[in-house]
Amino acid sequence: MSKVNDNEMTFWDHLDDLRKTLFRIAAFIGIVSLVFFLYMPQIFDSVILAPTRNDFFLYKWFNEANKHIALFPDFCLGTFQVKVININLSSQFFIHMSTSFWFALVLSFPFVIYQLFLFIKPALYNHEQKNAGWAFFFGNILFFIGVVIGYIIVFPLTLRFLAGYQLSKFIEQSVSLDSYMDSFLMLCFMMGLVFELPLLSWFLSQLGILHRGFFNRFRKHAIVLLLILAAVVTPTGDPFTLMVVFLPIYMLWEISALVVKRKPIESEDVN
Repeated sequence: MSKVNDNEMTFWDHLDDLRKTLFRIAAFIGIVSLVFFLYMPQIFDSVILAPTRNDFFLYKWFNEANKHIALFPDFCLGTFQVKVININLSSQFFIHMSTSFWFALVLSFPFVIYQLFLFIKPALYNHEQKNAGWAFFFGNILFFIGVVIGYIIVFPLTLRFLAGYQLSKFIEQSVSLDSYMDSFLMLCFMMGLVFELPLLSWFLSQLGILHRGFFNRFRKHAIVLLLILAAVVTPTGDPFTLMVVFLPIYMLWEISALVVKRKPIESEDVN
């Protein structure tokens, strides 16, 4: 903030600080987007399109593991290859720009959160500043862990199943560039947001809305719902793939149960 005493700041002072904060955020994201734009062709070949080839490290790991435990027969096919095609003249250019922006936004996420934290910091008490700082720190870590899991596990398994699914032998399987990128971004970023569940639970607990008793009471229901969610995200049909997706999400449920406050004694049931 530009003012030493927050009580002396007028509405227009706050608005000016917010404008400066948003300008710094936009400038930082713009610079990072430009860097990603310059290197996006290499990133596309080595990172984004890597799951379309059979030499992707997850597939190779499954193939090696299958030599000892025959649990993943679908991954033993050495001919797996997803053909990504472009059917729109301008798609490659616009995806080049949009993907650069989304990658920059993800990488800039800690900077964005930190700038917003600096903006609201003067309005917080000392203990609130400390708690908010830790919350933003762990929130960033959980978000990136979720994005990584989405990229190395959820998206490749989903792609492997859907790309190999055949309704009729007369249908030639190929994937449009737009469809591929929509699925790639959605699954990776969705997992990043899902991994924010502990942070959301902690915040609701601080407001007195959520208590640990909720997690204890609905744990069995959560297991069933999370299994259904994992089955929808990775509809491969084999138990191993299902558990690979289910276990990290269920772990988030248990972590959330640990970070929330206990139910107040006076509000607990007598029996």
